[in-house]
Amino acid sequence: MAKRDVIVGLDIGTTKITAVIAQLDGSGGITIIGVGSSPSDGLRRGVVVNLQKTVQSIENAARAAELMADVDITAAYVGIAGGHIRSINSRGVIAISKPDSGITRKDVARVIDAARAVSIPMDREVIHVIPQEYIVDDQAGIKHPIGMCGVRLEAEVHIVTAAVTSAQNICKSVRQSGIEVMDLVLEPLASSYAVLFDDEKELGVLLLDVGGGTTDVALFYEGSIRETAVIGFGGVNVTNDIALGLSTPIDEAERIKKQYGCALESMVHDDESISVAGIGGRPSREVPRKSLAGIVEPRMEEIYTLALRAFRRSDYADVLGAGGGGVVVTGGGALLHGSPELAERVFGMPARLGTPKGVVGLTEMVTNPMHATGIGLILYGVENCTKGRCLSGDVDDIESILKRMKEWFKHFWKPQ
Repeated sequence: MAKRDVIVGLDIGTTKITAVIAQLDGSGGITIIGVGSSPSDGLRRGVVVNLQKTVQSIENAARAAELMADVDITAAYVGIAGGHIRSINSRGVIAISKPDSGITRKDVARVIDAARAVSIPMDREVIHVIPQEYIVDDQAGIKHPIGMCGVRLEAEVHIVTAAVTSAQNICKSVRQSGIEVMDLVLEPLASSYAVLFDDEKELGVLLLDVGGGTTDVALFYEGSIRETAVIGFGGVNVTNDIALGLSTPIDEAERIKKQYGCALESMVHDDESISVAGIGGRPSREVPRKSLAGIVEPRMEEIYTLALRAFRRSDYADVLGAGGGGVVVTGGGALLHGSPELAERVFGMPARLGTPKGVVGLTEMVTNPMHATGIGLILYGVENCTKGRCLSGDVDDIESILKRMKEWFKHFWKPQ
């Protein structure tokens, strides 16, 4: 199989690492041909805390996907998330170089450069500069200004930054596993490619990606991403609550959560019970399933409430609350029974479960919210390839991160 026919998404999460391999056909179709997952022990809330364990997990996930697809993974689009992620909105203004000839691609590149010229600490790196809209001579709401006539061009952009050390450690982990980093992609942005519809993004929608260690929040309006935030709680916190509340080992708590967990206590019947293993070899005991839901619901409600507070701080809260596309819940944590219903109650807006779309092939394996980021990375990579970014080695962003890392070390450890 030709190298350019294959694209890989690598979702590096707190609890699991997933590699997804897709094959592209000449008509633009995307077929999933390989999926591999491995437990992740080397990360905490999206940040690498044990390099060797992270490398081993990446290798295991990649090997499983390679065996299924019968291809070798050489490069991948890699997801990044965690509490170190920060985002701001910015605006840039330029004079159009040749007003009579119309706006060119160079003009668009210049205005985006002007918009990204904001003060950023030395220990942070720009991951994305995402155009929201362009303004030509006070005419706002323009998505594609190339070819239009005018004398002044403005751009409103969403800038996403990450800690240089966190980004570098993710890149190093991937490269030590023998895989080149095509691009670092914000995970909620990647997930949006897989689970959101265009009309939702146009009307306004809030995406909640409930992962293992963090919950990523992204707000879309008029077709563009407007706000992003990271909540430092996820599925691991629910598992820990179950282990403490029911006095059971962590592994057993995770199994119980996946098999019997419910985010709304009112959805559980009074006569339902579950068997819970004891700690230290103690015998199992029967526990009402309502007791389990009584542990899960407060933690999930806390996660959604924190996301609601972040949403309310947005300039677009009133617009979205007035009747937009509502809330879409995805990620492994969204698999809890009653999770969308709880989100609907907390946010006071319609909510649905976000499952990946837009691909064929191993659909039974990947049409699951827990694979939203992996599929989204594939779709992100395909779109960027069609915009001229080659699948086989555009690593300018990564070199920029490494360069900034060197500058940071020089700044703090310069000779006295």
